Amino acid sequence: MENKKPDTCRNGVEASLEIIVGKWKPIILLHLLHGGTKRFGELKRLLPDITQKMLTAQLRELEEQDIIARKVYPEVPPRVEYSVTEYGRGLYDILQQMHEWGLAHLEHMAKKNSRAGARQD
Repeated sequence: MENKKPDTCRNGVEASLEIIVGKWKPIILLHLLHGGTKRFGELKRLLPDITQKMLTAQLRELEEQDIIARKVYPEVPPRVEYSVTEYGRGLYDILQQMHEWGLAHLEHMAKKNSRAGARQD
């Protein structure tokens, strides 16, 4: 990417961000990538701060983009399971790098704030 101008990378970056942007999609994906197939109720328990409506919306958007698969079992009551598609597994490295960079950034900011606090004393 270093040889490419920002305007030539824009479409790819925008397309990627459209899929993973937001507070919940990356977390949902990480749970499915690391924990395997999950039922709706399991995901809701793993994400206690998400509303049922938001979880449903996020899962639908990921399904529309072929990132996750939704399987409905013809039972009473109906059982629905979500899993990452083979195509969606391509996001694993991106999410892992975001995780690592995020941890490094938190550490960087803690050090920066610590230095700023020491200067004020």
